[in-house]
Amino acid sequence: MSEQKLTPQTDTKIQSATSPLRCLTGAVISGGMGYAAYSLMIAIATNFATKPIHSINPLVVKISSAVRTLVVGVVALGSGIFGIVAIGLLALGVQLLVQELTKQKSSENQ
Repeated sequence: MSEQKLTPQTDTKIQSATSPLRCLTGAVISGGMGYAAYSLMIAIATNFATKPIHSINPLVVKISSAVRTLVVGVVALGSGIFGIVAIGLLALGVQLLVQELTKQKSSENQ
């Protein structure tokens, strides 16, 4: 009994070349998402600050405070990650641009 595969497997892997323009585009997108996450974090933090916890039970106060801290922390972590990625992509783009310029100068000298 031979079983036929329903989806054919393709072994072709298309790799696109890294260019300074692609790095700059990725850095702009990542920076925009980081800024959006930062703005969301500020909005969440001010919303939490303007609406205090109305409870007498100390356990409820501690748990809700921990949940609020975790929510703001996760959004802050996301904005930080996107910011670091944007800086890294920008640095990679500059590095690739410098490498291309030095290749052109070395080929002109020969």
